[in-house]
Amino acid sequence: MTPIRKAVFPVAGFGTRFLPATKAVPKELLPVVDQPLIQYAVDEALAAGIEQLIFVTGRGKGAIEDYFDYAFEIETDLAAKNKTALIERLETTRLKPGQAAFVRQQQMAGLGHAVWCAKALIGNEPFAVLLPDELLWNPAAPCLVQMQESYAAHGGNVIAVMEVPDAHCHRYGIVAPGASAGNTTEVKGFVEKPAAGTAPSRLAAIGRYILQPEVLEVLDAGKRGAGGEIQLTDAMAETIGRVPFHATTYQGVRHDCGEMAGFVLANMALALERPDIAADLREKLKAL
Repeated sequence: MTPIRKAVFPVAGFGTRFLPATKAVPKELLPVVDQPLIQYAVDEALAAGIEQLIFVTGRGKGAIEDYFDYAFEIETDLAAKNKTALIERLETTRLKPGQAAFVRQQQMAGLGHAVWCAKALIGNEPFAVLLPDELLWNPAAPCLVQMQESYAAHGGNVIAVMEVPDAHCHRYGIVAPGASAGNTTEVKGFVEKPAAGTAPSRLAAIGRYILQPEVLEVLDAGKRGAGGEIQLTDAMAETIGRVPFHATTYQGVRHDCGEMAGFVLANMALALERPDIAADLREKLKAL
């Protein structure tokens, strides 16, 4: 199989659910404990061997580019004060020269449109897409690493899924399943936000994709779908029969940081795993 070298991060959204904070700070830079949300997705991609990171940004998102740059003033000051531990904490925020690319999505026309904006940088090769809103927490076996096992076995398109309650299926893209073996399920069809009672399964896409360039060819048409937007799921569905298509059932914890309660819960859950603050946090929670 052609290895997956590039990953796309759609980060152009306004983050309106987190206003007024996102009036000044990109949603992707809001902290989960002590590092921004985008860092978790980038760490996952790097753990899976991704070589080039493509950020699809918008107006007001320049701080994301700055975050992954070398902070000369901060690090010089820390070095002068011999705070080497803090300097080491910044190492994961420094991407290698040429490792990151930034492209603008000039209109909010859907996830499919955001991915299509990166077409010139992706080229004619398979690529990954990671939605930073989805904090998929499994440090021992990150989601994209799990997906690569399905990709190595079957090739084609691979998406990450989790089972959701029937009552929640209308919120997601839902898989019409075929044969299943272990954590891998053949995808026979795909329905974006099905009406109540019409979902073909409870397997919901959770914001991680390995895609073939044929998906970009479909997106070229600019076809609008649910909500009047260019849907990535619609483009993937059109490639069924042209390329293999499988879903990997993710093994790990999912935090939906695109909504307020999920974001707060992610902070609590990850903080309670930290030996340096967990005990103190538990005491404060009991008092609360």
